[in-house]
This record gives sequence, C-alpha cells and structure tokens, in this order.
Amino acid sequence: MRGRRRIAAWLIAALAFGTGAASAGDFANIQPLGFSADGGVFAFEEYGVQDGSGFPYATIYFIDTKEDRYLPGTPYRVRLEDEQASLGKARGDARRAAAKLIETYDLASNPGLLAAFNPFTELDTVSDKLRYDAVAVQPPVGNTNTMVLETFDLQASPKCQSFDAKTRGFRLRLKEIEGQPANRLFYEDKQIPESRNCPTEYRLGGVMTFSPQPAGGWVHIALVLVLSQGFEGSDGRWIAVPVRP
Repeated sequence: MRGRRRIAAWLIAALAFGTGAASAGDFANIQPLGFSADGGVFAFEEYGVQDGSGFPYATIYFIDTKEDRYLPGTPYRVRLEDEQASLGKARGDARRAAAKLIETYDLASNPGLLAAFNPFTELDTVSDKLRYDAVAVQPPVGNTNTMVLETFDLQASPKCQSFDAKTRGFRLRLKEIEGQPANRLFYEDKQIPESRNCPTEYRLGGVMTFSPQPAGGWVHIALVLVLSQGFEGSDGRWIAVPVRP
C-alpha cells in the first residue's frame, strides 16, 4: 500500500511539473560584450533555448551608438534546429561568426560598466525605472542618472490580431542627468518592428555605461526586455537603446 502511495505521489508531482513546464516561455539570457574604444559601437549576446521547438539559439548584436541602428551585416544569428544540440555549440557558432568584428572593435578591452541590472526574476523592484551612478567610485562623484520607461498601445502587424492581448510600444526618458532634474525623451516607438513578434510588455532590465578615452563624455545603453506572445507562454528578448546624456 505504501509503495502504491509513493508511486501515486510521484505521478502527481510529475504531472504538476510537466504542466508548469508546458506553460513556460523562453526568456533569453543577455551577455554584454563591450564597446569600441571611441564608444561608437556596443555589442551584446543573447542566448537560450526556444520554446516549443527546444532549439538552442544565440544572437550577437552590434549597435551603432550614434545612429541607433545595427552595423551592416549584423546581427549574427544562430539557431540549431536539433533538440539534442547544445546551447554551448550555438553560442560558439555565433562567437565564431562575430569574431572578426569583436576583434576589430577590441571589445574585450572596453567592457564598460553594468551600472544597473533589473532582471525579470527580481520581485521587489519596479519594471519601469532605474536610478544609477554612471561610474563605480566611492565617494560618489555626482554622476547620478534616472532612466524611465513608458509603455503605450501601438498597432502591430495583422498576425498579432488573433491574440487576445494589446500590443505595446515604449519610450525612454532621462528624468535625472548627472544629479540634475531633466525630462529628456531619447527614444519613442513609431511602429512595432516585425522582429518583436507581438510585444505585450516591456521591462527596463539594465543600463550599461562607458566613457570613451581620451575624448571623454558618456555613452549609456538602456537594456530593454521585450515580452511577446510565444508558443508556450511569454517570450523575452533584449533590445539595446543608446543615449549620450
């Protein structure tokens, strides 16, 4: 009898775990790769295992921080259409594809600073605001900034109309620059790119900062997590938006 009870309990637990897994989405991890020496280029990697298919993927983005656009010929996208393939292989393939640009811009010598990080799994923070110092020194030197994310309804492609959820756009403001009050709008969606699928929510997930030398000045990168309708739940992908305060 006790053996049958243990088996029944195991089956209930397995079913409960399976149900949870089936409703899980795919949230990509993010890995900043660094800046060019002049701050004109920022690169990062996102990677994960695709929901539904189970295919591992990795993408490496190179952002022109002055024009706020991808460098020509990028991003480098890898998706291994094999459930048995490893995530490490997908990431390695993406790194090899991007190796020339990584070396050209000497990203490893200019890592920048992850000045703020606000992952989706952090429960005691707000999703739309980060206050941070651009440089890690003690005592502080007065380079405190506040970045705010605002969302609004925005029509997406017709394929999204079948979902029972509104599609959303976002804008970004600096409400504090180097310790002084501000209200600088530096990004606002005019339309939703196809690459975002059907976005329903956004999170201000982090900020990278970098001060080019010897030119000085600052480049800040807003790391925005985009939630969209996926196969088994919400998926999360990353956008990097540059600003020069």
